[in-house]
Amino acid sequence: MSDEEPIRESTDHAASGAPDAGWAVGDRFSSEEIFQRVLATADEEVSTGTRELLFSGLAAGFAIVLSFVGHAVVSAYFPENTLLGSLLYPIGFIYIILGRYQLYTENTLPPVALVLARLASLPLMLRIWLVVLVGNVVGAALGVFVLANSHVLSTAAMSAGAEFTRTGLETAWWDVFFKALFAGWLVAGVVWLSHAVHDSIARLLLIYLVFYTIAAAELYHVVTTAADALFSVFIGDVGLVTVSYEFWLPVLLGNTIGGVFLVALVNYGQTERQRFPEVRELSTREWLFGWRGGRDRDPIDVEEAGPRDD
Repeated sequence: MSDEEPIRESTDHAASGAPDAGWAVGDRFSSEEIFQRVLATADEEVSTGTRELLFSGLAAGFAIVLSFVGHAVVSAYFPENTLLGSLLYPIGFIYIILGRYQLYTENTLPPVALVLARLASLPLMLRIWLVVLVGNVVGAALGVFVLANSHVLSTAAMSAGAEFTRTGLETAWWDVFFKALFAGWLVAGVVWLSHAVHDSIARLLLIYLVFYTIAAAELYHVVTTAADALFSVFIGDVGLVTVSYEFWLPVLLGNTIGGVFLVALVNYGQTERQRFPEVRELSTREWLFGWRGGRDRDPIDVEEAGPRDD
C-alpha cells in the first residue's frame, strides 16, 4: 500500500469530501474545540478558592504597574508620538497572561462561557469578577503608591504618567466608554485566541500586538486605568471621587460589556450547543441563585438518566 492510500481512504470517508488527514489538517482548532478549551480553563477558575483568586489578582495588579512604568518612561521620551510611546505598554500583560495570573478583563470570557453552558451559576461568576477586580485594583494601588512617593521614576516620566489621567478626564464620558468597549473586545479576543494557538511564542506575539494596539489607539483598560488614576490621586493631581466616576467607571463598564457581549456571546453563538452527559446542567434556580459550578458539580449516571433531550 502506498503512502497516499490512507489519505485517499480518509478522503473517501470525510463528510465534506475534504481530506481529514495530512500536514494541513489538525493544525487548527475548530470553534467548538476552542470553546471546549475555554471551558476547561473556566472550570479551573470557578473551582479556585477566594484566597487564591485574590492573591492571583494582587499579583496581576502588581504586574500592571510594569505597564504603567514602561508606558510612562517611553512616553516621556516621545511625548508627541503615541506609536513609539506605547512600545513597552504590553510588558505587564505579558507577565500576567503567560504567568497565569488573574486579570479582570480576562474573566469576561471563560467564566461567562461556563455560565452560558449552564455549568456554573451567575453568582459564582460574579464572585470571581468581584474578587479578581478587587485584587487587581489593590495590587495596582500599592504599586503606584510606591512610585508616587519615591524616586523610581524621573520627573519627566512622572509627568507623563499623570498626563494619562488628564487626557482621560478631558475625554467625554461616552467616548471613554466606547474606547473601553473596543479594548474589552480586544482583551477577551486575546483569551479566545490564546486557546487556539499551540505554542508560547505565538501567544507572546499575540499578547504584544493586541495590547500594543490598545495603547497606540488610545483605548482604555480598566486595570491600567486604575493604575493611571490612582497614581494621579497619590501625587495630588486629582480627587478620588472625580476620577472614579468620570474616568474609571466608564472604562469598567465598557471593558465588561465589550468582553461579554462582543466576544463571549458571539463566540458562544457560533459553536454548537455542548452537551456534557456525565455532568448535570444547572436548573434555572441553581443557575440564577445558586453557588454551584466547576469541579463540585454532581456527576450523574448516564445509563440511569437515559437519553438527553436536545
